[in-house]
Order: sequence, then structure tokens, then C-alpha cells
Amino acid sequence: MNLKQIEAFVKIANNNSFSRTAKELYLTQPTVSAYITSLEAELGTQLFARTTKAVQLTEDGKKIYLYAREMVELSYAIKNMFRDTEQDDAEREIIIAASTIPTHYLLPRILAEYSKRYPRSRFRVIDSDSAGVIEDIANHKADVGFVGTVINRSHCEYIPLFDDELIITTPNTGKYRALRDRGQPLDWLAEENFVLREDGSGTRREAIRSLKELGLEPERLKVVASFANTDAVLMSVKEGVGISVVSRLAAQEKIDRGEILDFKLSAKGSFRKICMVLSTVHPISEPTQKLIELVKKLYAGGKN
Repeated sequence: MNLKQIEAFVKIANNNSFSRTAKELYLTQPTVSAYITSLEAELGTQLFARTTKAVQLTEDGKKIYLYAREMVELSYAIKNMFRDTEQDDAEREIIIAASTIPTHYLLPRILAEYSKRYPRSRFRVIDSDSAGVIEDIANHKADVGFVGTVINRSHCEYIPLFDDELIITTPNTGKYRALRDRGQPLDWLAEENFVLREDGSGTRREAIRSLKELGLEPERLKVVASFANTDAVLMSVKEGVGISVVSRLAAQEKIDRGEILDFKLSAKGSFRKICMVLSTVHPISEPTQKLIELVKKLYAGGKN
């Protein structure tokens, strides 16, 4: 394999397009296609799934993408050692894997602050559940991750950032208004139908932990529906499908509008840590290291 093949591979992955990549490299599309065909033949695997509508990395393509990108970035770094110019914007992409709550409530602030400092940077955000994020970091498919729970995984380091309160949410009906007026204890939870996030979700994992601390064992939970996103969970609560345990960050708007009710899980509240997750074995690029340092400054002490 050669650097031209690797550069074409990385740009196609970034652009999801052979034609756009050909224009950026000042090559013909058949030449770019030939680079990839030759690279796939040499590696003995298909790197892209091609359809008439889209070009996407295959699983094998995802496995080698970050390594390939590092090769391209190193080649640019060597060239730029003797220039005053910075790398081209397209070569400064940071791949971030994040679960739902960090994606919606932490990343916008982080990316905005980073872009102010380094306006030539680009980001690719992979929206997943916490288990998926951790796998992406462990398998070198993302540079940095943000999750709502800690799952033991080799070669992963967790840095606590944010105390996120978990609360019980219910429909805003007379029954639940009366229960809220009554306050603790929460013995009525055992008789309720629950709507939760899907398996692999950090919120679900932490919700079950919190309920277990209240004496409600997982096998006793009457889970009537599971959803891949928090918005669907909250809408189901609002419509009376069941109650749920969710992040206050996600539920606050509906609470403020009176669409749902909130209950603390304990007198002092029940909290989980939103964490940044990093690989302890894979190399960290300079742009990613700058992002990590910025995040640490923004969430110093983990209490923001």
C-alpha cells in the first residue's frame, strides 16, 4: 500500500463520496476508485459499502480508519515542519463517540468552546449508547468518548466530568400529584409499569442501580417498553405508558411545562457521573489532546 491510497481512503470516509474526494485530490474518479480497489485487494477485505445513494465504511473499514488517518496526519505534520501554514481543515477532524445525554447536553458547549480556540478543526460525532461508545474507544474507532456510566473494559480510562441527577418521572395526573404531595417513601414504585432506555444505555444501567438501592430488584421491575432514545421515553411517560428513571437534564423542559412530574430518588438525590473515556493504549493526536485539556478545564472538579 502507499500513501496516496491511504489518503484517498481517509478522504472518502470523511466525505462519504468518491466524486467529492476526486475533486479535492485533483484526480479523476476512476483513479480514486482504482486506488481503493487496489488497497482492498492488498488487504483482502472490502473497505466501503457502495450503493447508488451512499458510500459508507464497512466494519473492516472502521477498524483501520483511525490508523489510516494517523498516517495521513503524520505525513502532513512532516511537511508542515518546514512551513508556516497549518494543516488543511479536512485533516484536523476529531472523532467523538458519545451517548445520548452527553451528546445533547455537554457536547454543544464543548465543541463551541473548542471551535473558538481552534477554528480550523472539524468533528465527527458518533451517537451511540454507553456500551457502544466504550467499544468504539477500546477498538480505536473514536478518539475520545463521553458516557453516562462506567463499564469495566481493558485499556479504557474514565475521567469524571459532571454530576447528573437521576429522577423518577411520571405522568402529570391526579394519582401522581397525590403521591408527590405525600413525599417519601417510594414504596409504590414496585406496582408501577416502567419505560426505560435500551440495554447498553448508561441511563438504564444507572437507573436499575438506583432502583436496586431502593430495594427494587431488577427482576421485579415491570418494564413494558424500552426505547433507543430518551425523547421517546419521556413522551411515553407523558402519555401514560409507564413511569421512568431519567436524567434531570433531559426531563427538565417537560417538567417546567407541566407535562410530566418529577420525584427525587432520595432526599439528597441520586447522581451518576458523566465521564470522558479515553484509550490507554492507542496514540492521541495533538488536536484530541487539546480537546481533552479543554474538557478538563470546562468541567474542573466534576460539579458543573
